[in-house]
Amino acid sequence: MSSALAPASAIHHAASCTPVLARAPEALDLYTEGDALYDDMLRSIRSATRNVRFETYILVPDEIGWEFAKALGERASHGVAVRAQIDAAGSLSWRFGALGRHLRSKGVRLRFFHRWRWRDPWRYNRRNHRKLLVVDDTDAYIGGFNLHRESSRRLYGDKRWRDTAVCMRGELARQAAHLFDAFWNGERRWECEPANGAGAVLVANNSLRCQHRLYCWYAERFATARHRIYVTTPYLVPSLRAQHALEAAAARGIDVRLLVPGISDVAIVQWAAQAVFAPLLRAGVRIYEYQPRVLHAKTAVIDGEWSTLGTANMDYRSFFTNYEVNLVARDPALAQTLEQQFLADLNEAAPVELRRWLRRAWPRRMLESIGWVVRRWL
Repeated sequence: MSSALAPASAIHHAASCTPVLARAPEALDLYTEGDALYDDMLRSIRSATRNVRFETYILVPDEIGWEFAKALGERASHGVAVRAQIDAAGSLSWRFGALGRHLRSKGVRLRFFHRWRWRDPWRYNRRNHRKLLVVDDTDAYIGGFNLHRESSRRLYGDKRWRDTAVCMRGELARQAAHLFDAFWNGERRWECEPANGAGAVLVANNSLRCQHRLYCWYAERFATARHRIYVTTPYLVPSLRAQHALEAAAARGIDVRLLVPGISDVAIVQWAAQAVFAPLLRAGVRIYEYQPRVLHAKTAVIDGEWSTLGTANMDYRSFFTNYEVNLVARDPALAQTLEQQFLADLNEAAPVELRRWLRRAWPRRMLESIGWVVRRWL
């Protein structure tokens, strides 16, 4: 599923950027189905005439991965400048033999981010969790979708993962191109900010002014919310500051709702998340567990006005360790669409009730304690 939106488009480039004011509203296409997203991404790649910038955390050498590899290779073989950066841990680079050879044989400049090195083992913990495709500086895609058959209804059926992504054009696509180029060249703190608090901007979690920019954005928006906070996250392992901000918002009468997975792809992260259910519920935060399938979307809507979606989970790894990128927008049209999707997802979710939760069995509590102890490394 995709839907067209028209966001506010006054954009100001900070730091290495130059001030720009977009001349006309630019459309966003929102995706909640992998097949629709993959089809449009592949269509964009196949239409490329100048360059393709491609970045992902997980690219599996399955039907989806090979379809993208062939499309990227075909463009590169016809003289299009194609660069691909894939996370070495997320995609297990040692499995990439045939696919990697295919890409390089066609002329794709392929890099694996932070391969294991005995001389610098700690860098392996810091992953590139971003998912970004920019074609000819005109179309750019970001979101939670990795490239694997689990996100395809055609290949995986009704149990395909539930995720969210967006296609951006115009000035936001040019921002995405600058963001990719900076990261490719080793600049890890590139940033842009919207003018006068308006418009839409791509936000990386490391900037020149704030080492943990996405974390700061969430904390600030939670603290200043006036009416409602709707958050969808597959991995809810908040820092104490973020947890207290949510609790404080609920205490002052804000409608705070969190949508988390009922079925998780990483059990220990789910245990860590459940360790904070009780204090959040006591404070008045409402928590819902999505039931039909794995939930992998990362979105938030504040007061029906501010919204964000992208690659960052609400956990320690996304806020403090990994490299991430989100679209942050002050735009009622986008916010309304994401709110409607959030409420639709709640229809397929089960509320977590405090009284029932406090009666959970002791083995479950032990698992939660294990998850909480190791939460900073998950």
